[in-house]
Order: sequence, then C-alpha cells, then structure tokens
Amino acid sequence: MNISAVQELVREKGIRYFMVSFVEMNGISRAKLVPAETLEALASGGVGFAGFAAGDLGQGPHDPDISAIPDFSSLFILPWRRDVAWLSANLYVNGEPWPYCPRTILQRMVKKARDRGYRFVVGMEPEFFLVRRVNGCIEPYDPMDNSDKPCYNSQALARNLDFFTRLVGYMNELNWGVYQCDHEDANCQFEINWQCSEVLDQCDRLTFARFMIRSLAEQEGLTATFMPKPFKNLTGNGCHYHMSLWDAAGSQNLFMEEKDPHGLSRTAYWFIGGILKHARSLAAITSPTVNSYKRLVTSPTTSGATWAPVYITYGGNNRTVMIRIPGPGRIEKRTVDGAANPYLACAAILAAGLDGIAEQVDPGPLFAENTYAFTVEEMKRRNIDLLPANLCEALDELEMDHVLQEALGEDYVRLYLQVKRREWDEYHNTVSEWEVHRYLTAG
Repeated sequence: MNISAVQELVREKGIRYFMVSFVEMNGISRAKLVPAETLEALASGGVGFAGFAAGDLGQGPHDPDISAIPDFSSLFILPWRRDVAWLSANLYVNGEPWPYCPRTILQRMVKKARDRGYRFVVGMEPEFFLVRRVNGCIEPYDPMDNSDKPCYNSQALARNLDFFTRLVGYMNELNWGVYQCDHEDANCQFEINWQCSEVLDQCDRLTFARFMIRSLAEQEGLTATFMPKPFKNLTGNGCHYHMSLWDAAGSQNLFMEEKDPHGLSRTAYWFIGGILKHARSLAAITSPTVNSYKRLVTSPTTSGATWAPVYITYGGNNRTVMIRIPGPGRIEKRTVDGAANPYLACAAILAAGLDGIAEQVDPGPLFAENTYAFTVEEMKRRNIDLLPANLCEALDELEMDHVLQEALGEDYVRLYLQVKRREWDEYHNTVSEWEVHRYLTAG
C-alpha cells in the first residue's frame, strides 16, 4: 500500500492515529501512538525508540535511536477503536536495517526461499486462557468451568458467546476468514482459527491477534494469557503452525501430491525431514521459555493428555506426533507454544525445512501409534529421540546448529543465547515453594 492509498484510507475511514508497533526478541509488542497528520514524516522516517528500553534488541543505553518504519501493507484498523490503525514496523539504525529486528530476520529468510522459487504459506492456531488475578495468583475466571474434560463443552462456550462473537466479528472485519473457535482442553482455555496466508502476513496477524484478544479481555476485567503452562495440572497453550510451500506465483501447492496416501509430495517429506533433523535446536526458538518445557512433558494432565508431543516424530492425522499431516498438501507443527516469537519461529522452521529439501532428508516411516503410550526407553529402542527436557538443553542444541545460526544471523543467535541463558540462570537460582517443602527438614 503506497502513501497515496494510505492518505485516501485516512480520509475515507476517519483514521486519526497510527499505532506503530514492532516486537522484540521475546515477542513482546512495543508501540508508539502517532497522529495521522504526521503521515508523510512517518512514511519517510518512521518513529524513534530508545532501543535499550524496548527489550532485547541488541542495544545498550548509549546507542543511537532505533527507527521503526511501518509496513503500510500490514495496516489493521482497530475494530473496537476505529479512529486508530495498527501498523507493523521494521527497525532501522542510522538508515540501515537493524539485524536484531525479528521481522527483518524473517523477511531475509523469506527472500532466500523466494530465490529458490518458494512461497511459505502458514496458518496459526493460538490457544489462550481467560483468567482472573486473585491474591497474587491466577485462576480460571469461570467457576462453573470445572470439568475434568472441558474440551468442546457447549455450556462453557455459551457463557463466552459475547466475547467470541465480538472477537470473530472483529477479525472478519479485517478479512481474516475465521472458520472456527472453540473451548479447548483446559478449563477456561480457548482457541481461534483463521485462514492461512503468506508467512509475513500471518505473523503480523498473530501479533495483532494477541494484542486484540488481550485488549478485549481487559475490557471484561480479565487477563488473556498465552503462557505455555500457566497451571500445573491443566493442558498448556500451544500455537500450532499449519504450513505449505507454494511456487513463486502462488498458484501451485508444492506440498500437494494426489497419488501419495497422505497427499504429500517428495518436497513436503524432505521439508519434514529437515524439521525432524533440526527439531532439538528448533525447540530453543519455538519453545523459548523456562515455562515452555513444563508443557512438553510425558506425564498426563487431568484431561488425560497434554496434547503437546515430546518425541521427534511425524505421522498422519495423529495429534500425538510432533508433525501431523492433517490433510493433503499441508503439515502441522504441534510443538510451537504461545510464548514463541512468530517471526523468529517461522524463520527457523523455514530454514530447517529448506535444509531438508536441499539435502533431500528422508524423514523415515510415519508413526501411527499413540506416542503417549511409550516410555522414553521404548522410543529410543525405535531410534526415536526426545525433544530437550529444558531450556538450557535446547540452547546447547541451538549453539551447535549452523543452519539455524545462518538463518537467524550469527550475531543475533549469540545475543539470543546470552539473553536466554540469563533467563535460565535466574530461574535456576530461584528457590521454589516445592523445594522448601521437599528439602527443608531433609537430611
């Protein structure tokens, strides 16, 4: 969208302000509010931020300002405040693209894929809880939503009709094509699904969706959380990525093969092979927090399953494997969680998949059984490995993965490892209530 088209939209829709937004390493959205009267200056120079104050962006307090220059093709008018338009931005320093900008990192990877004749198409399925804060703790907000197996519960969904019909209506105003939303596997946990699109657009949508869902929840006096594992005994929040590669024109799905029993081409199987090959290092990006690994466990929740695969497997329409084939021409990665920065996650997954294609990595046989029914030892006897058990282990894997380092940028990976190892150390040095209860009088 060029500046003239944006100016016309401002006049037609009555836009008075732009919310210029970007995400830092942890996927946290930062923004400034800019009056529409400054549109020309915004388009040419963006808006300035003190980078050190805006999260993990590779800057110190002495460094020059970061300029957030908006991509006007990402424009979404806030449906609940129609005089404000949200814009996703790329970061620049001294007029040059800033290599620590997650959106820029993804764009660089998208260009590499385009140079090979590929378009990466993705659909994302965010899960989230609606909770209340009570005495410094959180709890599912609806006391009537207390079943051990609440998934798809009609009454629980009905009690939230106002919230979800409003949310779906707003998303469809933005032409996202929402096709379903539901009560998920945990109490007061929900999921919403919209149509797939090219990867950069899909990441912008997810970033805006998180902002919108949180904003609408706050209007109800609630907190919407995408935290991977907010409750010990309940299913955690995933964000499943449905993926396919298309030709440069966007007219042919290169993952589609009608003659294959599962509707996948050789290219698709090689892409899967790449993800399996890099699965343990990918975890550092797609499951990026200490809390992420409390979702990736073999023990069940109160509902009977975590729905979060821990074994490096793929299969047909089998929700216990890491990569599911839900239908012809697409695959689903089920281990991405609600804390993942979508731009970094997609850049890393795309790099792994393209490496699989380049090396023609055979993913091996499909896994058709219930992975939850097997012990770690039994799976290892089948030569099936386990995802990392914690963030520290995942970071060690990322440090050795040169394919992902090249995709994200070696300097960026060094910063990422530094930030995330500090996070691990802070967690490891914290004495929990469990430890006090377990060890206070031991020995």
